[in-house]
Amino acid sequence: MRLHHLEVAAFGPFTGTVEVDFDQLSEAGLFLLSGATGAGKTSVLDAVCFALYGDVPGDRSVAKRLRSDRAPAEVATRVVLEATLAQRRFRITRSPSWERSKRRGAGTTTQQASVVLMEQVGEEWRTLTTRLDEAGHLVSDLLGMTLTQFVQVAMLPQGRFQAFLRSSAEERKRLLERLFRTERFADVERWLRERRVELRRRSEELNAGVAEVVSRTSETAAVTLPEDWDVHDLGLPAGDGAIATWARALAEEATEAQAVTSGAAMEALAAEAETLDALDAARAMAEKQRGLRAAAAAETRLVAAAEEQQDRVRRVEAAQRAEAVTGVSELADQARREHEQTTALAPSDLTLADAKAALERVSARLAQARALEPVQHRLDEVTRELAATRTQRDHLLTQTREQAQLAEELPQQVESLTADLAAATDAAAAIPVLRTQVAAVTEVGRLTGELVEARARHEAARTAAMEARTHYLDVRQARLDGIAAELAGALAVGADCPVCGSHEHPHKASPADGAPDAAAEKTAQTAYDNASAEEHARDQHVRDLSTRLQLAQEAAGETDEPAAAMAERLAGLERQAAREPGLRAELASVEERRARSATLRAELETRAAELETTLRHLTEERARLEEQLGDVRGDHRDLGAVLAALDRDHRAAVTDLERLEAAARAAEALAAAERTLTATAVRAGFGSPQSALAAALAPERVAALNSQIKAYADSLAAARATLDSPGAAEILATDEPDLPALSLAHRKAADAADAARSAADTADARAARLDSLQRDLTQALSTWAPVRGDLEIAARLASFAEGKSSDNQLQMSLSAYVVAYRLTQVVAAANERLAKMSDQRYALEHSAAKGAGDRRGGLALMVRDDWSGESRDPATLSGGETFVVSLALALGLADVIMNEAGGQMLDTLFVDEGFGSLDADTLDDVLDVLDTLREGGRIIGVVSHVTEMRERIPTQLAVAKGREGSTLEIHGT
Repeated sequence: MRLHHLEVAAFGPFTGTVEVDFDQLSEAGLFLLSGATGAGKTSVLDAVCFALYGDVPGDRSVAKRLRSDRAPAEVATRVVLEATLAQRRFRITRSPSWERSKRRGAGTTTQQASVVLMEQVGEEWRTLTTRLDEAGHLVSDLLGMTLTQFVQVAMLPQGRFQAFLRSSAEERKRLLERLFRTERFADVERWLRERRVELRRRSEELNAGVAEVVSRTSETAAVTLPEDWDVHDLGLPAGDGAIATWARALAEEATEAQAVTSGAAMEALAAEAETLDALDAARAMAEKQRGLRAAAAAETRLVAAAEEQQDRVRRVEAAQRAEAVTGVSELADQARREHEQTTALAPSDLTLADAKAALERVSARLAQARALEPVQHRLDEVTRELAATRTQRDHLLTQTREQAQLAEELPQQVESLTADLAAATDAAAAIPVLRTQVAAVTEVGRLTGELVEARARHEAARTAAMEARTHYLDVRQARLDGIAAELAGALAVGADCPVCGSHEHPHKASPADGAPDAAAEKTAQTAYDNASAEEHARDQHVRDLSTRLQLAQEAAGETDEPAAAMAERLAGLERQAAREPGLRAELASVEERRARSATLRAELETRAAELETTLRHLTEERARLEEQLGDVRGDHRDLGAVLAALDRDHRAAVTDLERLEAAARAAEALAAAERTLTATAVRAGFGSPQSALAAALAPERVAALNSQIKAYADSLAAARATLDSPGAAEILATDEPDLPALSLAHRKAADAADAARSAADTADARAARLDSLQRDLTQALSTWAPVRGDLEIAARLASFAEGKSSDNQLQMSLSAYVVAYRLTQVVAAANERLAKMSDQRYALEHSAAKGAGDRRGGLALMVRDDWSGESRDPATLSGGETFVVSLALALGLADVIMNEAGGQMLDTLFVDEGFGSLDADTLDDVLDVLDTLREGGRIIGVVSHVTEMRERIPTQLAVAKGREGSTLEIHGT
């Protein structure tokens, strides 16, 4: 990385725009960045860091105040850096977020942070990105370092390395972890711990599963677990196979018991079957004896009822012969009923010939009336048309009168609306002026109140600032009064006094009670700075309110009218002006209605005249039609009534004729039916139809008799068949079996069989359950085994990585070992520089022993003095010695980090402060070492305000401070 040009505007102490040409400084190779305290030397380095990373190092990043407090409001905060990164030239333009004045109205708004990253390709600058995140990633990738690493490598802050040299091991570890980003090794330790915890939890879960199966096995087999087994930790018996052997033995015992109980159950079942066979045979004999006795009793009863059976047979035969007579009798009865019905309906005072003549007369009159139906239809249509036409005419006359009245009213409405529209137009023209004046008067009242409050707050802030300044001066003076005690407190045993140079301190000053230290002075100064900033902000707010109040008063003008009255007058004008669109539309509507009314009135008069002509024609036609229908209608209302009367007469004549003809046909049918009935009864063997009907039976009765006849015959045959069966006589002669005794014997055998079967089922279930549990246990043990193995490996690795394992001879954690290794590299690189700067006297030593605050060891630093052959604690070094060792340590760390970043060469370096503590010879040695850093065209910037450095380094970048802000200037080129 090589810096070419830096431009800074409104950044830190630089209120205007300043520029640094690093290419001009590169001609000397070594230059001095000098200036008074607070001038802005560090701000130059901050500007470089901000351009590259969008942030500044240290506590200044937390403050978030990069914009110059004294910069003009119109000047934007900006940093432009041209630099070569990875053999490519870039121009980076960055601006932080800052508060700027609003472009419209009063107050401020936040201007968001921005970046423009451009690359020079040939003679052209090409924009690569304007996104903050993309620019940050690109620069970090090109440099191969984070902001923290870049500051340590390119800025070489000596104060921090003096603190690093004398810090505790824990503080040294945190810094090295941040610089070398060794958190991945801590992540490995954490992952191993989490893996161990996870596997232990998984192993405990699987142990619980195995314990549950073991408990169920013990419960099923009704045995207790071995005394040396702990169900909460079955790892040992599971690992040596004791659990599997125990479960297998229980399963084998259950299988043997199963075979024994099965044999006993089979013997008991055979005995139960023998008693059941004897019981079934006895029951069969008893059933046969009961059947034979019942058959003999049934035969005796049926023989006694033989006469009743013969009577049922005779009745069924007579009913079957009378069945044909019954059907013919039903037909004769039906003919008789039809004759009686038709005779009752036929007219008694009219013959068949008279009925036919009357029907012919009515038919002729009906045909004549139907011929006039078209005339009646036309008369009905004319009547309806007359009524509709009269209705239309009356409606048109009503509309004509309404339009005449409307023609008189519309002109008056037009005149009234025209006057209202003019008033609304005048009100709309007056509203803008009055509205502006009302807003201004309201703003004057509001700003007046705010200004009073702001002045009071400003006065309070000014008083607080004065008090804070007085307090700060008092604290500073008190610290100066006790500075001897503060210097004495920093002295180490054997160290040189920074005042007199002596390494003996017989009477060190002690601080007075309550004496302030540097932290108290800094706190007081911070309070003073904050109070001054608050007072300045309050003053700016008062000035802003005063300006806004003056502008509002000018806009309000000279008026005594209260704001409320003006607002009420404005509201009235607004309400009146709001009516203008409605009035304009309403006026246009009324004008349109007047035109439509005149046209409609003429159309209505023309249509009324046409309807009068139509009424006259329809009246004449209706008179002609009524004359044609007069002869036929007679006394009836219309032709429809005539047709209805003739239709009724015609239907009555037809009905009379049909009834007379039906009565004649029914008489002939009745005579024929009576003759057929008499002949059928004689053929069936009966003397008359009446005797045949008396013998007839209902079908249900015949079926019942037939069923009784068949049941009698079947019962008698069955009883005789049973009595005639082979061996019937011997069975009747045999004694009845003793069923209760046989049943008792069978129940006892069955109970014994049930008990044996239950025992066998229990043994079967236990054997099956133990076999299933053995399989479950085998599965659970096989699932648990690899987890136990993984747990053992993870536990050993985690313990080793944490430094707690006996195999870890250094007793160091993995992350601590990596940090210690990095520190070894840094010490080796630093010793190459330190040998030259200390005239081969001092060398850094990295010890693996535990130091102060080092819990795991490996981060202790000592300084070996080859003149005395002793190793010393860095705290015993003098101020100059400490600076030399710290500079060597910083350069060594820079070398290691650059190698870590892939050998990325930094052509521009800065060394920050610390040279004032060196004697002339040591300063020469240090400058010689810095000269070696210039090899290959590298630029070295030394940051110092020491006078001797200005004499030794002619090329200088001077920072001068003033009331209007700091400025930059290059000298000696």
